[in-house]
Amino acid sequence: MSVSIFSFFSGSGFLDLGFEKANYQIVEVNEFYEPFLKAYKFSRERMNIPSPKYGYHAEDITNYLNSDNLKNHILLERQENLVGFIGGPPCPDFSLAGKNKGSEGENGKLTKTYFELIVKEKPDFFLFENVKGLLKTKKHKIFYDEMKTLIQNNGYIIRDCLLNALQYGVPQDRERIFMVGFLKSSLKEDSNEIQNMIEDFDWGINLRNVSEIKNYTWPQPSEFLVDNVLDMPNNIVPELTVEHWFKENDVYNHFNSKDYFKPRQALEKFTTILEGDISKKSFKRLHRWRYSPTVAYGNNEVHLHPYKIRRLSASEALAIQSLPKEFALPESMTLTDKFKTIGNGVPYSMSNGIAQSLYKLISNIF
Repeated sequence: MSVSIFSFFSGSGFLDLGFEKANYQIVEVNEFYEPFLKAYKFSRERMNIPSPKYGYHAEDITNYLNSDNLKNHILLERQENLVGFIGGPPCPDFSLAGKNKGSEGENGKLTKTYFELIVKEKPDFFLFENVKGLLKTKKHKIFYDEMKTLIQNNGYIIRDCLLNALQYGVPQDRERIFMVGFLKSSLKEDSNEIQNMIEDFDWGINLRNVSEIKNYTWPQPSEFLVDNVLDMPNNIVPELTVEHWFKENDVYNHFNSKDYFKPRQALEKFTTILEGDISKKSFKRLHRWRYSPTVAYGNNEVHLHPYKIRRLSASEALAIQSLPKEFALPESMTLTDKFKTIGNGVPYSMSNGIAQSLYKLISNIF
């Protein structure tokens, strides 16, 4: 089965890469912020992934919504392939740590725009990703429920779920809401069997539930010593540890291994914070044999290397996002943009797990 994907709010393409590696064809990419789009192109060139059939578009999605080109491209793909939309609109207005402007904020409005685009162009299926604040904050949940009603009233069967990256083997405690929708008129039949298949969609989860993972006997904070040896404890999940992914991605020889902020103040914190002490809002030192807190480097959040006197490098942050070691960001990209795009992205293993499970489902229902 051939599936064509139109990607919106693509960032540097973490979500897209998960779909590309699961048999989907990314045929068109829309990302308004030029540095992120350049990083998207750079990573694909390094990984020998072909450019999208209809190219890259650095346009405001509000204008893109009314683009005849987009409409024509969708019509062309529909002639032979299933058509899907994927996207995670910018989320700071819904974030629990953000400004809380919600659907009235400049970024918050883009979530409504994305759903309006789905309603207008009627892809066979879609995926939406965003922060848990859409569920956890009352006024945001009211807006989110309105969007769900809008989509359902326009012919879609939907499933949504709050998922944690830990469930996909990602070494990071990161919760995000995902929604998938399927156009009723495109389904091969309207039957209880099809309805049950959609209802039973498993999201590609491949590990125990989050409570079980967190209840393992993970190591407690310990003295910080530069480049010390600390053996892996028993009875943990190795693939959920920072150190496992550092080795997996060969982070010290990676293209982005030298990309990290050099401190000019608060230098004493770089030597006094215990390995594994993530109790502070800002300065958190990761533990090599634990998973990381949510990869987020805005709002003055500083994540320190477990056993080196410095902040995390871009290569290490990419590893914690479970990106393949071949993935890299361009040298010309600013450090601020590198860490912003890393923090904004959907962890690769999470994206790929969802994409693979979704592919099995749509193969059976369309």
